[in-house]
Amino acid sequence: MVAQVIRARERARVPSITTDQMREVDRLMVEEYGIVLLQMMENAGRNLARLAATLAAGARDRSVLVLAGRGNNGGGGMVAARHLSNMGGRVRIILPVAVRELAEVPAHQASILRRMGVELLEAEDVPQTRLDSLFGEADLIVDALIGYSLSGAPRGRFAVLIEGANASGKPIVSLDVPSGVDAGSGTVYEPSIKAVATLTLALPKTGLGAPEVGELYLADLSVPPSLYRRLELEVGPLFADAGVIRLQWQDGGWVVER
Repeated sequence: MVAQVIRARERARVPSITTDQMREVDRLMVEEYGIVLLQMMENAGRNLARLAATLAAGARDRSVLVLAGRGNNGGGGMVAARHLSNMGGRVRIILPVAVRELAEVPAHQASILRRMGVELLEAEDVPQTRLDSLFGEADLIVDALIGYSLSGAPRGRFAVLIEGANASGKPIVSLDVPSGVDAGSGTVYEPSIKAVATLTLALPKTGLGAPEVGELYLADLSVPPSLYRRLELEVGPLFADAGVIRLQWQDGGWVVER
């Protein structure tokens, strides 16, 4: 099922980057190239929706539960929720925090979803029985709780949602890195999402070798090649044929799968 995602035609080496390098990519994109956060978030979320729809064998009439955190990772998850809803999916979003605690750009995404009539729930207001029912009804769970900014083991409602997702037995697709896995070091904290697939952004992070990652896919954020060269990274036209490509570990590094 996952293998049906469009793959790049040519096998190519794909460099890994540290979380510090990814922060620099994000900074340069905004400050020097003028590619604003809303644009990057849209690219991430649209590609995540495409992968999620493939995992669910189509989005129409599928029940998709999106777990979206307070930061940019959560914002990408909410963009995916919008696209999946537009595809005909029955989408619900659960936030581990109140809407008022969201960062500015994710709060903008939440506002769009509410105007669309997509159900957006705050975990603090959801009884455990209702939470169990939401996980049980889902055909697919999208994990966009914590990105590469993870610092230590997830706590509080973040941990509750991770544990609920894992206990549900439903397939989970993670955005950038499974929540609870350190994208740089590969440390797997307790609890952490156990994904069937992870859609990482721009380039694979150095810690994405853990089994919790599942199958690894890479999404186009529209990073200019000249930006990578400034970081002494040689990255070819990975997305010449598709905005999402599947990666495979081979001979100590990631390559594009045929």
